[in-house]
Amino acid sequence: MAIEMKTGMFSAMVKYGIATVVIVLAVIVLWPFYSVPTGTRGVVTTFGKITGIEDEGLVILLPWKKLTVFSVRAERADIEDAEGSTADTQPVKVSLTVRYSIAPDRVSEVYEKYSHNGDLSSYVQTATQEVFKAVTAKYSAPDLIGQRAAVSNDIGTALKQKLAIYGAIVINIDMRSFAFSPSYMAAINDKVTQEQLRLAAENKLLTVEAEQKQKVAIAEAEASAARAQADGEAYSNLKVAEAQAEALKVQNLALSQNKDVLELRRIEVEQTKASRWNGVLPTAVYAGAPIPFFNVQK
Repeated sequence: MAIEMKTGMFSAMVKYGIATVVIVLAVIVLWPFYSVPTGTRGVVTTFGKITGIEDEGLVILLPWKKLTVFSVRAERADIEDAEGSTADTQPVKVSLTVRYSIAPDRVSEVYEKYSHNGDLSSYVQTATQEVFKAVTAKYSAPDLIGQRAAVSNDIGTALKQKLAIYGAIVINIDMRSFAFSPSYMAAINDKVTQEQLRLAAENKLLTVEAEQKQKVAIAEAEASAARAQADGEAYSNLKVAEAQAEALKVQNLALSQNKDVLELRRIEVEQTKASRWNGVLPTAVYAGAPIPFFNVQK
């Protein structure tokens, strides 16, 4: 009796265990609850065919449906040493980073045709190389250097159009390096050096010219001052001469009108001579020479 009870209990436990395992397996296999993380979309397929796109959050699916998480976050593709040639046939290389994301309304198309997880880096690399070659061919080497912002803008515009085919949205482009061949860069450096030397020579010439102009201005100022001084002295001398002439004229007029004035002047002269005589008579007197103070009036 006891053995039969034990056997019955064991059979019941086995049945219970089997039922539990079956239930667990059924729950695992038929689990209908799924989640779509932030920054992703859920691609629902039924026997391999896309039957829906689920937004972020909780998703309940029937057992025969499958959910694949598809990223719509910003992705990056690094392009190293993309090659091109300028309009004047100068080889040029560029390294840049392209940041992009999948357009949410085109997830189904991208999943079906290009990628099951939103990674389009291989397509971005190929498109960027093609765009770079097309853009650089429009510019000469000097313009490519001098108009780098315009070049970057042209690459961005063309790349947006190109990647739109694959359902990608270009967020931004970072141009990390931009280089020509070593020989061309050496030529550019030489040209820059020569230009700097030319500018230095021009500046020196301008300095010399300025100094010369300053010297000329100083000389002209000094000459003008000398001319002004000479003119002043000449004018002063002229006025003095005019005054002297006027005085002589007055004197002559006075003498001509009054003989006594002339005699008075003669007497003043004789008095001056007498005041200066030392009292010694000359030892030799030449014929016809006047003897001082011996003029006796008859």
